[in-house]
Amino acid sequence: MYIVTGAAGFIGSAIVWRLNQMGITDIVIVDSLGKDEKWKNLVSLKFLDFIDKHEFITMVEDRVHFGNLEAIIHLGANSSTTETDAGHLMENNYRYTKVLTEYALLKDVRFVYASSAATYGDGANGFEDTDDNPLNLKPLNMYGYSKNRFDQWAYLSGALKQIAGVKYFNVYGPNEAHKGDMRSVVHKAYGQIMETGKVKLFKSLHPDYKDGEQMRDFVYVKDAVDMTLFLVNNPEANGLFNLGQGKARTWNDLVSAIFNALGRETNIEYIDMPQHLAEKYQYFTQADISKIKAAGYQDVLHSLEEGVADYVKNYLVPGKFLGE
Repeated sequence: MYIVTGAAGFIGSAIVWRLNQMGITDIVIVDSLGKDEKWKNLVSLKFLDFIDKHEFITMVEDRVHFGNLEAIIHLGANSSTTETDAGHLMENNYRYTKVLTEYALLKDVRFVYASSAATYGDGANGFEDTDDNPLNLKPLNMYGYSKNRFDQWAYLSGALKQIAGVKYFNVYGPNEAHKGDMRSVVHKAYGQIMETGKVKLFKSLHPDYKDGEQMRDFVYVKDAVDMTLFLVNNPEANGLFNLGQGKARTWNDLVSAIFNALGRETNIEYIDMPQHLAEKYQYFTQADISKIKAAGYQDVLHSLEEGVADYVKNYLVPGKFLGE
């Protein structure tokens, strides 16, 4: 049996989809569906049971036995980089993960959890996924801090030697429509193209980067899922791992790939960056993925153009979810 928290969400539902492709349906979904439409991500998936996240953590604290449990894949979190309720983020992202970790170690169950590339802040201290690096990092927002605080605890307590934490960079792909403003730029840009024929990107305020030349490590969700499941299935691979494409590309590259997938000419308008974002804006992120490769991961990743083309042509244009 597998337990996947945040399983109705973007990456979580993609994990369940891939497990289904592997013939695995003995899965317990943990999430809080709320009032958005992420429930639609579950419609085509096969799983054993659904448990609300609040009920689940109570069961964990009561040390409920979940049967022949092979792994807990903990992706559930408040992932909003603009969330300002610090108390909520520490309870939801830090303490919840800590309680699950202690349970998994007690039950000798494989535990893989989502940290975040947001822990790296502005990148001044690099993007190295060494286990002790969280002690040096200064995240730019409360979300990143809540994730980094757990990484620090996991390292200092010694738990990180027995579990794996994954730092997703800029993930894009099917099943993200419900995320609102936290959707990838691919999804947002596709909507803009369909509505106006052009895409708006923020102007650069950094002298070293021209407009649209700000850079990110964009990784297709199918690759992010396969890297995550590699760690689930290789319990000797413990510690923190960057999960990305391993190559930074510009926003201009990303948008051009969308237009190309649609057979249209690129049309970009550069707009002023809001002040509240300018103060915390990252101009460059790039995952060093040598650690997971050294652990044995050898699959070839989608290029930006390949990933965007698959997403646009096979999911966005026909309006499909994973599994349909």
